[in-house]
Amino acid sequence: MSITNPAELVGMKKISEAVGTTLRKMREYARPGMTAKELDDYGGQILQEFGAKSAPRLTYGFPGWTCISLNNEVAHGIPSEHKILKEGDLVNIDVSAELDGFWADNGGSFVLGEDKHNHLKLVNASKQILHKAIHQIKGGVRIADIGKLIETEAKKSGYRVIRNLVGHGVGRSLHEAPSEIPCFYDRFNTSRFRKNSIVAVETFISTKATLAHQNGDGWTFVTNDGSFVAQHEHTIMITDGKPVILTESNEIWN
Repeated sequence: MSITNPAELVGMKKISEAVGTTLRKMREYARPGMTAKELDDYGGQILQEFGAKSAPRLTYGFPGWTCISLNNEVAHGIPSEHKILKEGDLVNIDVSAELDGFWADNGGSFVLGEDKHNHLKLVNASKQILHKAIHQIKGGVRIADIGKLIETEAKKSGYRVIRNLVGHGVGRSLHEAPSEIPCFYDRFNTSRFRKNSIVAVETFISTKATLAHQNGDGWTFVTNDGSFVAQHEHTIMITDGKPVILTESNEIWN
């Protein structure tokens, strides 16, 4: 969507605060031995306190309030009671929701407790690359150039990017135009970012794989070669200068 009046910006700020705070509190609440369902139920409770509705549940009938992916899971992980969090796990939480007709999306990967499996370097690379990419976005910038930046920075850090999971427009629904904000350079994508529009920009930084595959449960994307992937995502409003980072309450850069 494009922001056309102050009330729309207020609406986007409210839902962005809700999903950002939910992500931050879930990250802080996560403990080894906890089930993904326990963590998800906690997130669902926070969303309800804001009056927000889970976007994946509302839009797709997803079996959870949020998506929780562990280790070789890349995205859209089901927060089941059979999924147990362990010390050193690479955990990704993606929170998107609707409030008063406005939608926002954010996500973040983190290492649970001690970094026993050396995932922290990957997590930090994903955070830093997202920061750099977002701060290059303004009205008129080519979407392909931001994809090129993300891919180039990943290579500099010794990583690759996932090519079949992308950022997207958001605002009046969960997925809007632009339908694809990739993590790689797509020379056929001639679209440009538009001032005052709302987008969810995300990084999918991988140790080796370049594609994520469905694991057969209808939802979860995984790597099939043992790779690990860190994802971070913010909903932003594009301006002529610095972007407005609407989901900054998730504190993924703190």
